[in-house]
Amino acid sequence: MTRKERDKVARAKSPTLQRLLLGMAVLPLLSGCVAQFPVDPEGTLQEVRSGTISVGVTPNANFVEVADEELQGSEIQVIKDFAESLDAEVEWTVAGEEQLVAALEDGDLDLVAGGISSKTPWSEKVGMTRPYTTQIDADGQESKIVMLVPPGENAFLFEVERFLDRTQEKP
Repeated sequence: MTRKERDKVARAKSPTLQRLLLGMAVLPLLSGCVAQFPVDPEGTLQEVRSGTISVGVTPNANFVEVADEELQGSEIQVIKDFAESLDAEVEWTVAGEEQLVAALEDGDLDLVAGGISSKTPWSEKVGMTRPYTTQIDADGQESKIVMLVPPGENAFLFEVERFLDRTQEKP
C-alpha cells in the first residue's frame, strides 16, 4: 500500500474514531442529566405516600353512594384498596363534578371518582386514567369509566393506572 493510500485510509477512519471518542466523553455527562420519568411537578405521589390521599367523589349509582353519611360503592372500595397499597389514609370530599374538578385543578384533591365517563368534558382541564371498567347507560350504550387526577401529575397517574391494571378487569 502506498503512502497516499495509507493516508486516505487513516483520514477515513479518523471521523469514526472521533465520533466514538466524543460519544464516550458525552455519555457520562448525559447520564447525570437523566431524571426519573414520569414526574409529578407538584409531588402528588410523594405526598400521598407520606400519609394522606385527598379524594373527591360524586354520587353516581353503584360507583359512589352516600347512605347515612357513609360512603359505599365499587369505586369507594377501589380507592380504599389503592390508598392501602400506598399506605395512605383517605380524606373524602363529596360534591358535584364541577366543584371537584376545580379543587383538583387547584391542587386540593389528588383523585376524583364517581362513575365518570371517558367522554367527560373535564378531560381538557385535568388528567384522566385509561378506562378501567364500563357501565351501561340509560340508553343501553356502554360507557367507559375513568378517574381524574391533577393535571401534569404523571407519576401519580402512572401509579393509579398500574394499580387499576393489576386489580380491575379490562373493559
